[in-house]
Amino acid sequence: MTYDIKRSISLYSYQDEYYDGKLDLEGCLRETAKTGATGVELLAEQMIKKFPNPIEDEAFRADWFAKLDKYGLVPSCYDAFLENRIYSNRTLSLGEQINMMKRDIRLASLLGFPVLRTLVSTPMDVIEGSLEYAEKMNVKIGLEVHAPFSLNSGWAEGYLEMIRRTGTKYLGFVPDMGIFCKNIPDVLRDKARRMGASEECLKIVDDAYAQRVAKGFVKIKYDLDLGKANMEYRMANGMQEMMDAVEKAGGGPADKMYAGSSFTYSWSDPQDIIDNIDYIFHTHAKFYNVHEDYTETAVAIPEVVEAFKKAGYKGFLSSEYEGGEHLRDVGVDSIEQCRRHQEALRRAIEG
Repeated sequence: MTYDIKRSISLYSYQDEYYDGKLDLEGCLRETAKTGATGVELLAEQMIKKFPNPIEDEAFRADWFAKLDKYGLVPSCYDAFLENRIYSNRTLSLGEQINMMKRDIRLASLLGFPVLRTLVSTPMDVIEGSLEYAEKMNVKIGLEVHAPFSLNSGWAEGYLEMIRRTGTKYLGFVPDMGIFCKNIPDVLRDKARRMGASEECLKIVDDAYAQRVAKGFVKIKYDLDLGKANMEYRMANGMQEMMDAVEKAGGGPADKMYAGSSFTYSWSDPQDIIDNIDYIFHTHAKFYNVHEDYTETAVAIPEVVEAFKKAGYKGFLSSEYEGGEHLRDVGVDSIEQCRRHQEALRRAIEG
């Protein structure tokens, strides 16, 4: 099947250099272009000072598009956050939340983004209440499918039912490749070691993860109470047994951190991509550590990219680096990591 897979980078990947003052917004765009990526994904709240005010300014937008032209980039996805608890004494009303969603849809449109990513915590009625406006602004809403959530699950089916019921073409998914982890990231394991974790406890956790991958993860259910659904998911996937084994082995804080963190990664069959390709608007190509030989030991890049190719995907794979949070005590180099990841993606796409 014909595919058109393009490469993008989420500027979230450069957050350490941005916060340290090594890169500004233009610097992030410049580094993105150096990798050969042609798309840029933006967290406007993170990288546009005094958000959202500057986006309303024509001069700011003119400068934004001029910089994109300068570096040969196009907007791929706008990452939105529904801040429904901005007041200490109450949650925003449904109408207020819909208005905030519409604000972000409008801002995405002003900056040229065809897709807006929203989080799994966005209430379904807020999304449904925003669909007509999304169509008017020609901005598709992509619900992020982030571990422990998955496609081909009861959770995803809840949103697919709404898509079918409304007939909308403006709601779909943004799968995060953290749901395709065959192993726990090595940078997390090394961090646990630096914190004092024992090899015995690390092996207990690694073996438990390997068993979950081998037999298949019990998938998270659809539930409006995400916390409850998440805990049920963890227990169904053997968390209690694993934690008991770590405890019995004399595990300390570092061992328990590693054990608990192992449930922030999951493995799904890449067939899920093929089955849901009509609803995939954009993809977070999550990664944690790419080695000098361009292998990523956690995310199964070749298998996942092959599924996108078989499905005939026409969209972006957007590098999203999340290994830096485990390296801040020893040093983060997001620029090199993104360069390596883009090369790994290129090889998988063109291979």
